[in-house]
Amino acid sequence: MGNNELNRFLKLPKFAKYIIIVASGKGGVGKSTIALNLALTFQCLKMKVGLLDADIYGPSLPKLLNKNVKPEIKNKSFLPIDVKGIKTMSIGYLIPEETPNIWRGPMVIKAVTQLLRDVSWGELDILIIDTPPGTGDVQLTISQKIDVSGAIIITTPQELSLLDVKRGINMFRKVNLQILGLVNNMSYYICDKCEKKHYIFGKQLSHELTNSFDIEILGELPISKDLIKSHDIEHPIIKQKQSDIIFKSFFDICQKVLNKITV
Repeated sequence: MGNNELNRFLKLPKFAKYIIIVASGKGGVGKSTIALNLALTFQCLKMKVGLLDADIYGPSLPKLLNKNVKPEIKNKSFLPIDVKGIKTMSIGYLIPEETPNIWRGPMVIKAVTQLLRDVSWGELDILIIDTPPGTGDVQLTISQKIDVSGAIIITTPQELSLLDVKRGINMFRKVNLQILGLVNNMSYYICDKCEKKHYIFGKQLSHELTNSFDIEILGELPISKDLIKSHDIEHPIIKQKQSDIIFKSFFDICQKVLNKITV
């Protein structure tokens, strides 16, 4: 049996109209915060949204949402934790916060498969999967087990971060997964005095990378203390009037993504 035939055999039933992977080449680029805000933005667009934290070693969603609860089980499936209308699931809901997951590859693959297969998501328009940094078992398992609509790659403009992005792009292309585009986080800051954008890390490297790989920059997000604290689910930044530029950025990113995946 060839690889493509084997992958089709392994596929799980589709539990959302569209499934988006949010990935990064390395940690510390704001991937989980952006994944949460993308979920909130899609919700603003009147979509039924799910958010899966697939980082087995370092789950951050329970901390971001300030939710320390265990999901109920019904008919041998986990019921997702509903947070302000967004259905969420994370391995962090199932284990104590300070317990390390000292698991090898087969255990990681089994855990990811359970998070994909044994959760009663109901009817979703879009499921966002926040994957761990890098190119490992989690990304490969997801790409093999379910039909993914595409991947959004989060990075920062520094050279080391962009180097890891190249590895991520090549991995997704090897497994025939569509790359929807790149989101540049911490791309610039807006001066309080002149109110102009200042690209302190420059723009050249990001544009060289996207040109060489023929992928689109979906959006650029500023260095912002408001965005850093945007995990406040009670007062999400995209719904705050003082953060119009951030809301517009997320809105534009989500519109571009929808244009690509609904073709």
